[in-house]
This record gives sequence, structure tokens and C-alpha cells, in this order.
Amino acid sequence: MNFYPFCIHHSLNMMNAAPSHVVLVNEHDEAIGTMEKMEAHEKALLHRAFSVFIFNDKGEMLLQRRSLRKYHSGGLWTNACCSHPYPGEDVLDAAIRRTKEELGIVVELKKAFSFTYKAALDAGLTEHEFDHVFIGNFQGKIKANPDEVGDYAYLDMKYLSEHIEKYPEKYTIWFRIALPMLQDYMRKSLQ
Repeated sequence: MNFYPFCIHHSLNMMNAAPSHVVLVNEHDEAIGTMEKMEAHEKALLHRAFSVFIFNDKGEMLLQRRSLRKYHSGGLWTNACCSHPYPGEDVLDAAIRRTKEELGIVVELKKAFSFTYKAALDAGLTEHEFDHVFIGNFQGKIKANPDEVGDYAYLDMKYLSEHIEKYPEKYTIWFRIALPMLQDYMRKSLQ
């Protein structure tokens, strides 16, 4: 399978959006406060996040290429959706909301697992997240929001693993960390 994604080029100007807050947590995902999102990433503080992985009936995974307008990791390929719940918002509800906002789709999601990671990003930021992973299945038409998504594609899992191994710099750090855990989870679910 060839992978030559079409890249929609966007202005590098940042969007003027109201600041949003993330939920700061301890290592058990217990809320300990809130902080403006950029400040939490500048200070590398552990905060609640989620990652959504979507598959079609062929078993192919939906990936999105992050818009160049994103405040970090713009232009990199990643899982279908990833973000942060608002303070007081249920994580599953947030995952459904953001999937609709980014991809224009409503998907029934199932919690798979959680993990914690810390990784340096571009622009002097650091991700330090307690990441809740959700999976779902979708067959319909994607209506991607160009402020969030530069491109998208469904990829065969074998090809995707080989491509990440060969070109890791084309993928977000959290996706490269989460994918082997997801594959392990899926193997165990089939047993």
C-alpha cells in the first residue's frame, strides 16, 4: 500500500482563541487543580488528556495530519483525535465532543486503557499527560475541520507500523508511544 498523503497547506499564523484550561492530576488521575493549557505545557505539569483511535471495517486506522495552525506538532501525523477535557467535563464526553469538532463525526467510543508519558515538543513545550485511550469504529464520510486537521487517511496497521519505524519524525511523539500499547491491548482483546 502506498502512502502519499495530500497535504493541505495552511497559514502559519496562530488562531486567536480564548485560553483554555486543563485539569492537573496526580499519578492516579486525581484532579489537583487547573491551569491554562499553554502554561501547563511550558511547566511540564501532569494533566489529563485523551487519545481517540478509530478503525474502519477493514481494520485500517484513521490518522489525521495535524493542521499547521496547531500550537505544537503541526504537520505531523497522529491518531484520529487527541485533546484535553475541560475542567469538570467527563473524559469520554470530551473525547466524543472533540472527535466531532475535529473530524465532523460522531463515534461510539470504548475506553481501552490509560498511560502516563512525558515528552519534549517543539516550541519549548513539554507534554506530560495522563492519557485516556478510547477506540471506536467509523464507516462514514469525514468532514475535517481545517483549523484542526490538515489531512487524514485510513492506513493498514502493518504498513503503519513499518512506516513509523522508517519515518518516526513524521508522527507525533504521543502516537509513537501509544501505538505499541494499543496493538498489545488489541492482541489481548482477541484472545
